[in-house]
Amino acid sequence: MRRAGAAALATLDAMKLPLLTAAVLGALLLSGCTAGSPTSTPEPVETSTSTDAASTSDDGCAGVSVVADFGILDAPAVDVCVDSSGTILASEAIATAGITTEGNADYGDAVVCRVDGRPAADETVTVDGQEPFIEPCSSMSPAYAFWALWVKPAADAEWGFAMEGLETLKAEPGQSIGLVYTTGTGTDPQPPTAE
Repeated sequence: MRRAGAAALATLDAMKLPLLTAAVLGALLLSGCTAGSPTSTPEPVETSTSTDAASTSDDGCAGVSVVADFGILDAPAVDVCVDSSGTILASEAIATAGITTEGNADYGDAVVCRVDGRPAADETVTVDGQEPFIEPCSSMSPAYAFWALWVKPAADAEWGFAMEGLETLKAEPGQSIGLVYTTGTGTDPQPPTAE
């Protein structure tokens, strides 16, 4: 009997670590992986004092480079250097570059549905292998035709998908932000081509 009790206790001890790990991971997921107390305030965003749009020169961009690649929407790409002496929100950099964005009815500005009015509310979008459609911006865009947000941490770095939206994404001088109208059913990334 004593042996059975000792074995049961050993089994319980062995289960404590996985259970504790699961509890900690669950708590982090529920808290949104935030640090500090739930009542802590976010750090202030240092915005630049001069955010005038200026053309990108051959020497590169001393501020934040903003790129919009319209892909199959048949519009000229945009590549603007936004003067910024410090950290700037992506939404502010894009607006300063003269680019307008529109979210959708379900998620607001957390997603991008239109860039400079494209695709227009009455524009038929045709993607190879898919039925033509008109983008109503009422919910998520189809998985085969949507605006993707990209980031480039340095001039000599590779483009990567942004892990947050325009309203929270921050960029520093020397970094780039890209909006790309992405089409197709493959999983190959389509980074901006305007740079």
